[in-house]
Amino acid sequence: MAVTGLILIGYLLAHMYGNLKIFAGPEAFNAYAHHLRILGEPLLPRTGALWILRVVLIVSVLAHMYAAFSLWSRAHRARGGTKRYYSNKSRTGVQRTYASYTLRWGGVVILLFVIYHLLHLTWNIVHPGGAAAEPYERVVNGFQIWSVVLAYTIAVIAVGFHVRHGVWSALTTLGANTSSLARHRLNVLAYAVAGVLTVGFLLPPFAILFGVVG
Repeated sequence: MAVTGLILIGYLLAHMYGNLKIFAGPEAFNAYAHHLRILGEPLLPRTGALWILRVVLIVSVLAHMYAAFSLWSRAHRARGGTKRYYSNKSRTGVQRTYASYTLRWGGVVILLFVIYHLLHLTWNIVHPGGAAAEPYERVVNGFQIWSVVLAYTIAVIAVGFHVRHGVWSALTTLGANTSSLARHRLNVLAYAVAGVLTVGFLLPPFAILFGVVG
């Protein structure tokens, strides 16, 4: 679960960088989208590198979901019927962060949004704001609608919570949480990565909604 989670976070950072090219204008953004399809030519066929990336992502997502269910099932059996492990370090008696509390449902929100996101911007099947052939126009048309931006914002916030807990948990699983100083640094890193992704993904839709872009 840790390894697949870090693979997905790496993809999110790269995807966020690509989204920010919307600020460079239609030519730069469309050229970026086109370059993804010819990446690796002539060594690879057209969209070959893109399909390799897609396969890696699909395998990572399925493995991540399987690991999540497997760990949840093992934890449920280990608790012997009680709801949670209890601790006197929290006023509620349950030691957990809000990010970890929302992790499971956040994952469901993210999965549903990814399906919609693919239908809209990748497969061009749904057309909020009007159909468009060019990627730049498709993005701008969609994010001129406040309800689309609202749904996108909810999904991105869910991603932020998921990443905040996921970075800390994954690096802890892989052995980085070795002292109180290391734990502090992991928390700072987790908040930093989650913050960068949240702000980076929300900048384009709100810039489009308020007329800064498009």
